[in-house]
Amino acid sequence: MGQANDRLEPPERLVRAAGATEGARQWLAGLPMTAQEYLERWELTPERVQTPGGRSSMAVLARCADGTPAVLKLALPDGRAGAELAALEHWNGFGAVRVLRAEPEAGALLLERLHGDVSLRSLPEQKALLEASATLQRLWVAPPAGSPFPSVDARTAALAEELRADTWAVEARSLVDEALEVRDALAGGEPGALLHGDYCQGKVLAADRTPWLAVSPRPLVGDRAYDLASLVRDRADTLLASPGAAAIARRRIAKLADSLDVDRERLRGWALFRSVETGVRERNEMLLEFAALL
Repeated sequence: MGQANDRLEPPERLVRAAGATEGARQWLAGLPMTAQEYLERWELTPERVQTPGGRSSMAVLARCADGTPAVLKLALPDGRAGAELAALEHWNGFGAVRVLRAEPEAGALLLERLHGDVSLRSLPEQKALLEASATLQRLWVAPPAGSPFPSVDARTAALAEELRADTWAVEARSLVDEALEVRDALAGGEPGALLHGDYCQGKVLAADRTPWLAVSPRPLVGDRAYDLASLVRDRADTLLASPGAAAIARRRIAKLADSLDVDRERLRGWALFRSVETGVRERNEMLLEFAALL
């Protein structure tokens, strides 16, 4: 595999998204060598780097020594891979991708190969929401004993502090204040299930052993409505361009909440908070416009 490095460069999307600090830039610069090291150590034959890929990891499509297709995922060694591994192992392939090998302290996971170019976003909206709900329901199980995962309350408390300190959305301050009030009202109100934590249509991929499987969790324990919130804003650009956008958003909340026995107002509240928080953090005016509908 001496010529592999020239085919193992990180995708441009990853470079743009992850290269904000000196440590991250050093990690990105070393990714080709790191990828080749794991390919050799785990006896993998590389095919290609998945593009455009994600914003926090590089995925190399490969085959195991016995010909089994797999994905070598290399993420920043910031601890997230350990949490992802713990959740995936707890789910054990039920509703989520399976782990074949792992060195989480180095951010390296070897996963079963899914159809990375085919997510739920390829389906018509109503069908996508139906499949997303069915897949998510499989993931909502009791967390493992001595759960290593943070709570929804803890993560959103940290996000709320960052939101309070951010001055970018001065003109939307009333919306930000409402989101913060809603978050405080929702905190601590629901018993904890194991949550995906970053669930949206793009994180559910077509598979062979079952039609759809979730990938790339940022696991949490807490209110199930929090896990549904990003589904509410999926395809927000299309929704905002539609006549009666606010009514469509309300119907989407009602359908998702009723299909999974989640309180509608809790779902609306978490959708509002998550849309505002993400909109401010990512400087995304469209998400703030969507939040205003809620």
